[in-house]
Amino acid sequence: MDKDTNVKSITVKKMIEDLKLEEINNPVNEIQHITTTELNRPGIQLAGFFHYFAYERIQIIGKVEHCYLGTLHPDIRHQRFNKIFSYDLPCVIVSRDLEIYDEMLQAAEKYQRKILRSDLNTTQLISKLVNYLEDKLAPTVTLHGVLMDIYGVGVLITGKSGIGKSETAVELIKRGHLLVADDSVEIKRIGHDLLVGSAPELIRHMIEVRGIGIMDIKSLFGVGAIKESTQIDLVINLEEWDSSKSYDRLGLDDSYREILGMKMNEVIIPIKPARNVALLIEVAARNYRQKEMGYHAAKEFNDRLMSKLARHDG
Repeated sequence: MDKDTNVKSITVKKMIEDLKLEEINNPVNEIQHITTTELNRPGIQLAGFFHYFAYERIQIIGKVEHCYLGTLHPDIRHQRFNKIFSYDLPCVIVSRDLEIYDEMLQAAEKYQRKILRSDLNTTQLISKLVNYLEDKLAPTVTLHGVLMDIYGVGVLITGKSGIGKSETAVELIKRGHLLVADDSVEIKRIGHDLLVGSAPELIRHMIEVRGIGIMDIKSLFGVGAIKESTQIDLVINLEEWDSSKSYDRLGLDDSYREILGMKMNEVIIPIKPARNVALLIEVAARNYRQKEMGYHAAKEFNDRLMSKLARHDG
């Protein structure tokens, strides 16, 4: 079950430290929070149009905006910047190490808004900011399970406590696959179609196996047995075999698990004595890759069967 879901915010101060941005001024109240990954280039606001001003976003002044400002009379620049900075915006970033207009600095000081500067060109700056903000502000959830990279497929193994997830993970590591997280998996939704999982820092590279205790996989198997994070492609749910339950034997019916609003492919593997779970998970990962490449074995079998029955009826 999903837990600890939240949409994050970060402070402008944290962003400055991480991205090494130049601080032009130092407002008294610097505790400004960024809550959206979207940016705004306020060209139309500099022209005097303030309907639908996305002031909650970081404002980017690029070369085009800067050149336009140079065509304005200082009194007009003063008026426009006073209007812009009257909104509760998180900060303004100027690209290309461009000159800071006096009117801009005066308005920022008046309304206590932060001005930053970067030596990157505007396109590079926007790309860097978007990537950074999508990572820091991504919706997150923490799930109980094991996350591994198996044949390049990010596999999230779930199931109730004691079902054998960690023991299976150890066997998969022995087979050459990579551990990302055990017991607690932190998952971020990046953009619209990407889930990325990693381990909490406290238990990174660790596995707990009942009867043995905590094991450091990095020390036992080497750095080639671990991975810091991976895209999640497939969910495999382990459950105790239920003889009264009908399990899919052909694989024609696709199953899904919803995580952070995304539908992820799910495979349910019933557990009973003598079943090689690690091997089954390997095969499931290979089968997933095959499907992604356009070949669906169950559908191929069904097509052959239907074709044969059609010829028989004919």
